[in-house]
Amino acid sequence: MSTVLDQFDSWKKFLKDRVSQGKNLGLSEETISNLAYEIGSFLDERVDPKNSEQAAIKQLWDAGDESDRHVIAKLMVKLAEKA
Repeated sequence: MSTVLDQFDSWKKFLKDRVSQGKNLGLSEETISNLAYEIGSFLDERVDPKNSEQAAIKQLWDAGDESDRHVIAKLMVKLAEKA
C-alpha cells in the first residue's frame, strides 16, 4: 500500500475505488464518512505523510478538533469521488 500513498493522485483514485465499493455494498454517505474519519485517525497516528498534499492535510487534521476532523474526512470522500 505504500506505493498508493506515495502519489496523491494514486491515493485519490484508491479512495474513489473504496468509496465506490462501499456504495455498491449499500453503505450510506454517513457510514462512508465515518469510515473515512477512522482511516484518517489511523493514518494520523501511524503513517508519515508521503508528499506535500498529505502533509498539508495532516497539518489541518492536527490543528482541528474532532468536529473539524469529521469535516475533513467528509471532504476527502467528496474529493475522492471527483477523482
